[in-house]
Amino acid sequence: MAHDHTQVREFFGARAAGWDTRFAGDGPAYAAAVADLGLRPGGAVLDAGCGTGRALAPLRAAVGPYGTVLGLDLTPEMLAEAVRAGRGRSGRLLLADVARLPLRPRSLDAVFGAGLISHLPRPVENLRELARVVRTGGRLALFHPLGRAALAARQGRRITDDDLRAENRLRPLLADSGWRLESYTDEDSRFLALAVRQD
Repeated sequence: MAHDHTQVREFFGARAAGWDTRFAGDGPAYAAAVADLGLRPGGAVLDAGCGTGRALAPLRAAVGPYGTVLGLDLTPEMLAEAVRAGRGRSGRLLLADVARLPLRPRSLDAVFGAGLISHLPRPVENLRELARVVRTGGRLALFHPLGRAALAARQGRRITDDDLRAENRLRPLLADSGWRLESYTDEDSRFLALAVRQD
């Protein structure tokens, strides 16, 4: 998929209205992935590339009423759908780019990214920018409600070795950008890579 901003915006902008209907059954998978992030009440978390905000309610439940939940996306239409679905009540929605986060260094406990890794224009730099805003020992969850093989099948293509989500590609990519891969799951019903922020 093309990676410049205009193309990403056009791709998701055109699909925003029907997005939640197409993927209506994904809620439990999001909730389970958020649970694995190990957030505590009062914590601060960013949903990077939040789309229509499907992770925001489970993230809010995890950090409680006094925690901080931010949902950030590049596509105005996606954020508009999040608001329409009432998800703006679970977190603060920001129209911004993951490559230049409007956040202070080490201000977050965790970052959640659903389907994010495939859309990063410069993966090492972009993951390093996510690391910048997370405290040492904080966590990153890279999630998709389908595993690599199931997603490839749905898109009518074969799985390839240059997929950034392959464990042998993802581990060094994360290491180069300030993260240590802690666990890696790639099953038909979920993809979840959990990483810890290094010093």
